[in-house]
Amino acid sequence: MPHQITIKPSDHSFAADDGETVLAAAMRADLMIPYGCRNGACGTCKSRIISGKIDYGAHLSGTLTDADKSEGLALLCVGKPLTDLVLEVREVRRAGDIQIRKMPCRIEKIDKAAPDVAIVTLKLPANERLQYLAGQYIDFLLKDGRRRSFSLANAPEDDALLELHIRHVPGGLFSDVLFNQYKGREILRFEGPFGTFHLRIDSDKPIIFVAGGTGFAPIKAVIEHAFNHQVERPMVLYWGVRSLKGLYLPHLPGEWQTQHRNFTFIPVLSDPLPEDHWPGRTGFVHKAVMTDFTDLSGYQVYTCGGPGMIDIARREFVAERGLPPEDFFADAFTYAAQVDAPK
Repeated sequence: MPHQITIKPSDHSFAADDGETVLAAAMRADLMIPYGCRNGACGTCKSRIISGKIDYGAHLSGTLTDADKSEGLALLCVGKPLTDLVLEVREVRRAGDIQIRKMPCRIEKIDKAAPDVAIVTLKLPANERLQYLAGQYIDFLLKDGRRRSFSLANAPEDDALLELHIRHVPGGLFSDVLFNQYKGREILRFEGPFGTFHLRIDSDKPIIFVAGGTGFAPIKAVIEHAFNHQVERPMVLYWGVRSLKGLYLPHLPGEWQTQHRNFTFIPVLSDPLPEDHWPGRTGFVHKAVMTDFTDLSGYQVYTCGGPGMIDIARREFVAERGLPPEDFFADAFTYAAQVDAPK
Protein backbone atom coordinates (compact mmCIF):
# COMPACT_ATOMS: atom_id res chain seq x y z
CA MET A 1 0.00 0.00 0.00
CA PRO A 2 1.19 3.58 -0.60
CA HIS A 3 3.00 5.41 2.19
CA GLN A 4 2.67 9.12 2.85
CA ILE A 5 5.88 11.15 2.96
CA THR A 6 6.08 14.62 4.50
CA ILE A 7 9.05 16.92 4.00
CA LYS A 8 10.10 19.36 6.70
CA PRO A 9 10.32 22.31 6.99
CA SER A 10 8.33 22.90 3.77
CA ASP A 11 5.45 20.55 4.77
CA HIS A 12 5.21 19.27 1.19
CA SER A 13 3.54 15.88 1.25
CA PHE A 14 3.33 13.10 -1.34
CA ALA A 15 2.70 9.36 -1.61
CA ALA A 16 5.19 6.62 -2.49
CA ASP A 17 3.96 3.42 -4.08
CA ASP A 18 5.10 -0.01 -2.93
CA GLY A 19 8.76 -0.51 -3.88
CA GLU A 20 9.20 3.11 -4.95
CA THR A 21 12.12 5.16 -3.65
CA VAL A 22 11.53 8.44 -1.85
CA LEU A 23 13.33 10.30 -4.64
CA ALA A 24 11.26 8.70 -7.40
CA ALA A 25 8.05 9.49 -5.52
CA ALA A 26 9.12 13.09 -4.96
CA MET A 27 9.96 13.55 -8.64
CA ARG A 28 6.63 12.07 -9.61
CA ALA A 29 4.99 14.62 -7.29
CA ASP A 30 6.86 17.43 -9.12
CA LEU A 31 9.16 18.11 -6.17
CA MET A 32 12.94 18.41 -6.40
CA ILE A 33 15.03 17.22 -3.51
CA PRO A 34 18.83 17.18 -3.62
CA TYR A 35 20.26 14.17 -5.46
CA GLY A 36 23.14 13.35 -7.73
CA CYS A 37 23.86 9.73 -8.59
CA ARG A 38 20.45 8.09 -7.95
CA ASN A 39 22.23 4.89 -6.89
CA GLY A 40 23.46 5.36 -3.34
CA ALA A 41 27.00 6.42 -4.23
CA CYS A 42 27.42 10.17 -3.85
CA GLY A 43 25.56 11.01 -0.64
CA THR A 44 23.97 14.20 -1.99
CA CYS A 45 20.47 13.07 -0.99
CA LYS A 46 21.42 12.05 2.57
CA SER A 47 18.61 13.29 4.83
CA ARG A 48 17.31 12.82 8.36
CA ILE A 49 14.35 10.64 9.29
CA ILE A 50 12.17 12.44 11.84
CA SER A 51 9.68 9.59 12.10
CA GLY A 52 8.93 6.32 10.33
CA LYS A 53 10.93 3.38 9.00
CA ILE A 54 12.79 2.98 5.72
CA ASP A 55 14.41 0.22 3.65
CA TYR A 56 17.90 1.70 3.15
CA GLY A 57 18.36 0.03 -0.26
CA ALA A 58 21.62 -0.74 -2.09
CA HIS A 59 24.36 1.81 -1.37
CA LEU A 60 28.08 2.17 -0.84
CA SER A 61 28.99 1.53 2.79
CA GLY A 62 31.20 4.60 2.91
CA THR A 63 28.36 6.84 1.74
CA LEU A 64 25.86 5.72 4.37
CA THR A 65 27.63 4.26 7.39
CA ASP A 66 26.16 2.40 10.36
CA ALA A 67 26.84 5.53 12.39
CA ASP A 68 24.80 7.55 9.90
CA LYS A 69 21.91 5.11 10.24
CA SER A 70 22.06 5.26 14.03
CA GLU A 71 21.76 9.04 13.74
CA GLY A 72 18.61 8.67 11.65
CA LEU A 73 20.10 9.38 8.24
CA ALA A 74 19.12 7.71 4.96
CA LEU A 75 19.79 8.07 1.25
CA LEU A 76 16.55 9.10 -0.43
CA CYS A 77 17.62 7.99 -3.92
CA VAL A 78 17.64 4.31 -2.87
CA GLY A 79 15.61 4.38 0.36
CA LYS A 80 12.08 2.96 0.18
CA PRO A 81 9.49 3.76 2.86
CA LEU A 82 8.27 0.89 5.01
CA THR A 83 5.82 3.17 6.86
CA ASP A 84 4.65 6.73 6.54
CA LEU A 85 7.69 9.02 6.79
CA VAL A 86 8.50 12.49 8.00
CA LEU A 87 11.87 13.67 6.64
CA GLU A 88 14.06 16.69 7.19
CA VAL A 89 15.44 17.80 3.81
CA ARG A 90 17.53 20.94 3.50
CA GLU A 91 16.28 21.91 0.04
CA VAL A 92 12.95 21.31 -1.62
CA ARG A 93 11.84 23.31 -4.62
CA ARG A 94 9.39 22.94 -7.47
CA ALA A 95 10.94 21.35 -10.53
CA GLY A 96 8.07 21.92 -12.92
CA ASP A 97 10.18 24.27 -15.03
CA ILE A 98 12.56 21.42 -15.91
CA GLN A 99 10.80 18.66 -17.84
CA ILE A 100 12.34 15.19 -17.86
CA ARG A 101 12.00 13.85 -21.40
CA LYS A 102 12.82 10.80 -23.49
CA MET A 103 14.35 11.91 -26.77
CA PRO A 104 16.21 10.52 -29.78
CA CYS A 105 19.58 11.96 -30.71
CA ARG A 106 22.27 11.45 -33.31
CA ILE A 107 25.97 11.29 -32.60
CA GLU A 108 27.28 14.26 -34.54
CA LYS A 109 30.98 13.88 -33.76
CA ILE A 110 33.41 11.80 -31.71
CA ASP A 111 36.69 13.51 -30.85
CA LYS A 112 39.36 11.42 -29.12
CA ALA A 113 40.68 14.11 -26.80
CA ALA A 114 42.93 11.57 -25.04
CA PRO A 115 43.66 7.86 -25.56
CA ASP A 116 40.85 7.00 -23.15
CA VAL A 117 38.58 10.06 -23.36
CA ALA A 118 36.13 10.93 -26.13
CA ILE A 119 34.30 14.23 -26.47
CA VAL A 120 30.96 13.29 -27.99
CA THR A 121 28.54 15.81 -29.46
CA LEU A 122 24.87 14.95 -29.89
CA LYS A 123 22.33 16.51 -32.22
CA LEU A 124 18.64 16.53 -31.30
CA PRO A 125 15.77 16.40 -33.80
CA ALA A 126 15.11 19.60 -35.72
CA ASN A 127 13.52 22.37 -33.64
CA GLU A 128 14.09 20.45 -30.41
CA ARG A 129 16.06 21.65 -27.39
CA LEU A 130 16.70 20.03 -24.03
CA GLN A 131 16.04 22.37 -21.13
CA TYR A 132 18.47 21.62 -18.31
CA LEU A 133 20.53 23.15 -15.56
CA ALA A 134 24.28 23.39 -16.03
CA GLY A 135 25.77 20.36 -14.27
CA GLN A 136 22.89 17.94 -14.88
CA TYR A 137 23.21 14.62 -16.71
CA ILE A 138 21.32 12.36 -19.11
CA ASP A 139 20.80 8.59 -19.26
CA PHE A 140 21.35 6.72 -22.52
CA LEU A 141 18.61 4.09 -22.87
CA LEU A 142 20.26 0.92 -24.15
CA LYS A 143 18.49 -1.83 -26.06
CA ASP A 144 18.69 -4.35 -23.22
CA GLY A 145 16.88 -1.95 -20.88
CA ARG A 146 19.99 -0.83 -19.03
CA ARG A 147 21.14 2.78 -18.76
CA ARG A 148 24.41 4.64 -18.85
CA SER A 149 24.62 8.13 -17.38
CA PHE A 150 26.82 10.98 -18.60
CA SER A 151 27.03 14.61 -17.54
CA LEU A 152 26.30 17.41 -19.97
CA ALA A 153 29.52 19.35 -20.49
CA ASN A 154 28.12 22.43 -22.18
CA ALA A 155 26.19 25.26 -20.57
CA PRO A 156 22.47 25.41 -21.43
CA GLU A 157 23.03 28.77 -23.08
CA ASP A 158 24.96 26.91 -25.82
CA ASP A 159 22.61 24.00 -26.47
CA ALA A 160 22.52 23.64 -30.27
CA LEU A 161 24.51 20.44 -29.65
CA LEU A 162 24.90 18.49 -26.43
CA GLU A 163 28.46 17.69 -25.32
CA LEU A 164 29.54 14.67 -23.28
CA HIS A 165 33.00 13.63 -22.04
CA ILE A 166 33.16 9.83 -21.96
CA ARG A 167 36.03 7.79 -20.52
CA HIS A 168 36.73 4.37 -22.03
CA VAL A 169 36.15 1.70 -19.41
CA PRO A 170 37.62 -1.59 -20.78
CA GLY A 171 34.75 -4.03 -21.07
CA GLY A 172 32.24 -1.23 -20.51
CA LEU A 173 28.81 -1.94 -21.92
CA PHE A 174 28.59 1.44 -23.66
CA SER A 175 32.09 2.89 -23.80
CA ASP A 176 33.59 -0.18 -25.50
CA VAL A 177 31.11 0.15 -28.34
CA LEU A 178 31.65 3.90 -28.52
CA PHE A 179 35.44 3.62 -28.78
CA ASN A 180 35.65 0.51 -30.95
CA GLN A 181 32.60 0.59 -33.23
CA TYR A 182 30.90 3.97 -33.44
CA LYS A 183 32.01 6.29 -36.22
CA GLY A 184 29.35 8.99 -35.86
CA ARG A 185 25.77 9.34 -37.17
CA GLU A 186 24.50 6.60 -34.84
CA ILE A 187 20.97 7.13 -33.48
CA LEU A 188 20.48 6.74 -29.72
CA ARG A 189 17.78 7.50 -27.18
CA PHE A 190 18.21 9.21 -23.85
CA GLU A 191 16.20 10.43 -20.89
CA GLY A 192 16.89 13.54 -18.86
CA PRO A 193 17.93 15.86 -17.49
CA PHE A 194 18.62 14.51 -14.01
CA GLY A 195 20.56 15.66 -10.97
CA THR A 196 20.80 18.67 -8.67
CA PHE A 197 24.49 19.38 -9.25
CA HIS A 198 24.12 22.97 -10.36
CA LEU A 199 25.23 26.45 -9.37
CA ARG A 200 23.47 27.93 -6.34
CA ILE A 201 22.84 31.49 -7.45
CA ASP A 202 21.40 32.61 -4.11
CA SER A 203 24.88 32.81 -2.54
CA ASP A 204 27.73 35.28 -2.87
CA LYS A 205 30.35 32.93 -1.40
CA PRO A 206 33.53 32.27 -3.40
CA ILE A 207 33.56 28.90 -5.14
CA ILE A 208 36.09 26.07 -5.23
CA PHE A 209 35.60 23.52 -8.01
CA VAL A 210 37.28 20.12 -7.63
CA ALA A 211 37.25 17.84 -10.70
CA GLY A 212 38.67 14.34 -10.99
CA GLY A 213 39.29 13.09 -14.54
CA THR A 214 36.16 13.40 -16.69
CA GLY A 215 34.45 14.90 -13.65
CA PHE A 216 35.60 18.05 -15.40
CA ALA A 217 32.57 17.73 -17.73
CA PRO A 218 29.72 19.01 -15.50
CA ILE A 219 32.04 21.48 -13.79
CA LYS A 220 32.90 22.89 -17.23
CA ALA A 221 29.18 23.43 -17.84
CA VAL A 222 28.71 25.14 -14.47
CA ILE A 223 31.71 27.43 -14.97
CA GLU A 224 30.64 28.42 -18.49
CA HIS A 225 27.14 29.09 -17.19
CA ALA A 226 28.60 31.34 -14.49
CA PHE A 227 30.61 33.23 -17.10
CA ASN A 228 27.54 33.60 -19.31
CA HIS A 229 25.69 35.22 -16.41
CA GLN A 230 28.66 37.40 -15.44
CA VAL A 231 28.95 35.87 -11.97
CA GLU A 232 31.60 37.91 -10.17
CA ARG A 233 32.23 35.54 -7.27
CA PRO A 234 35.86 34.39 -7.02
CA MET A 235 36.21 30.92 -8.54
CA VAL A 236 39.13 28.48 -8.50
CA LEU A 237 39.23 25.17 -10.35
CA TYR A 238 41.40 22.25 -9.20
CA TRP A 239 41.50 19.55 -11.90
CA GLY A 240 43.11 16.34 -10.74
CA VAL A 241 44.32 13.64 -13.14
CA ARG A 242 47.01 10.95 -13.08
CA SER A 243 49.36 12.17 -15.81
CA LEU A 244 49.56 15.04 -18.26
CA LYS A 245 47.51 13.31 -20.96
CA GLY A 246 44.60 13.23 -18.50
CA LEU A 247 44.20 16.99 -18.95
CA TYR A 248 42.31 16.31 -22.16
CA LEU A 249 41.29 19.96 -22.65
CA PRO A 250 44.48 21.57 -21.35
CA HIS A 251 44.09 25.00 -22.94
CA LEU A 252 40.45 25.75 -22.09
CA PRO A 253 40.81 26.48 -18.33
CA GLY A 254 43.91 28.53 -19.12
CA GLU A 255 41.86 30.63 -21.53
CA TRP A 256 39.22 31.13 -18.84
CA GLN A 257 41.90 32.34 -16.47
CA THR A 258 43.16 34.85 -19.02
CA GLN A 259 39.69 36.13 -19.86
CA HIS A 260 38.15 36.30 -16.37
CA ARG A 261 39.91 38.05 -13.50
CA ASN A 262 37.83 36.19 -10.89
CA PHE A 263 38.87 32.72 -12.12
CA THR A 264 42.00 30.67 -11.26
CA PHE A 265 43.01 27.27 -12.66
CA ILE A 266 45.23 24.81 -10.76
CA PRO A 267 45.94 21.44 -12.45
CA VAL A 268 47.13 18.63 -10.16
CA LEU A 269 48.83 15.39 -11.32
CA SER A 270 48.85 12.44 -8.95
CA ASP A 271 51.32 10.27 -10.92
CA PRO A 272 53.13 12.35 -13.56
CA LEU A 273 55.19 10.38 -16.05
CA PRO A 274 58.89 11.17 -16.59
CA GLU A 275 58.13 12.32 -20.12
CA ASP A 276 55.58 14.82 -18.77
CA HIS A 277 58.37 17.01 -17.34
CA TRP A 278 55.67 18.31 -15.00
CA PRO A 279 56.62 21.47 -13.07
CA GLY A 280 53.27 21.92 -11.36
CA ARG A 281 51.32 20.55 -8.40
CA THR A 282 51.31 16.83 -7.61
CA GLY A 283 49.45 14.50 -5.24
CA PHE A 284 45.78 14.08 -4.46
CA VAL A 285 43.65 16.91 -5.77
CA HIS A 286 41.67 17.43 -2.56
CA LYS A 287 44.95 17.72 -0.62
CA ALA A 288 45.99 20.56 -2.93
CA VAL A 289 42.84 22.41 -1.87
CA MET A 290 43.62 21.80 1.79
CA THR A 291 47.17 23.06 1.32
CA ASP A 292 45.91 26.30 -0.18
CA PHE A 293 42.93 26.87 2.15
CA THR A 294 43.16 26.51 5.91
CA ASP A 295 39.60 27.75 6.45
CA LEU A 296 36.71 26.84 4.12
CA SER A 297 33.94 28.15 6.36
CA GLY A 298 33.16 30.98 3.95
CA TYR A 299 33.24 28.94 0.72
CA GLN A 300 31.09 26.71 -1.45
CA VAL A 301 32.69 23.59 -2.93
CA TYR A 302 31.49 21.82 -6.08
CA THR A 303 33.19 18.51 -6.80
CA CYS A 304 32.76 15.78 -9.37
CA GLY A 305 34.68 12.53 -9.83
CA GLY A 306 34.90 9.07 -8.32
CA PRO A 307 32.92 8.35 -5.15
CA GLY A 308 36.10 7.68 -3.17
CA MET A 309 37.48 11.12 -3.94
CA ILE A 310 34.19 12.78 -3.15
CA ASP A 311 33.76 10.92 0.13
CA ILE A 312 37.18 11.82 1.50
CA ALA A 313 36.97 15.41 0.23
CA ARG A 314 33.62 15.91 1.93
CA ARG A 315 34.84 14.41 5.17
CA GLU A 316 38.13 16.29 5.37
CA PHE A 317 36.84 19.63 4.08
CA VAL A 318 34.11 19.61 6.73
CA ALA A 319 36.07 18.13 9.64
CA GLU A 320 39.46 19.75 9.08
CA ARG A 321 38.72 22.97 7.21
CA GLY A 322 35.33 23.98 8.61
CA LEU A 323 33.33 23.79 5.38
CA PRO A 324 29.58 23.91 6.19
CA PRO A 325 28.13 20.55 5.06
CA GLU A 326 25.34 22.32 3.22
CA ASP A 327 27.93 24.11 1.06
CA PHE A 328 29.40 20.88 -0.35
CA PHE A 329 27.81 19.87 -3.66
CA ALA A 330 28.82 16.65 -5.41
CA ASP A 331 28.23 14.48 -8.44
CA ALA A 332 29.78 11.00 -8.20
CA PHE A 333 30.79 8.84 -11.18
CA THR A 334 30.23 5.14 -10.47
CA TYR A 335 30.22 2.00 -12.57
CA ALA A 336 27.81 -0.89 -13.01
CA ALA A 337 30.02 -3.27 -11.02
CA GLN A 338 29.71 -1.12 -7.91
CA VAL A 339 25.97 -0.64 -7.68
CA ASP A 340 22.93 -1.94 -9.52
CA ALA A 341 22.16 1.24 -11.48
CA PRO A 342 25.33 2.83 -12.87
CA LYS A 343 26.02 6.53 -12.89
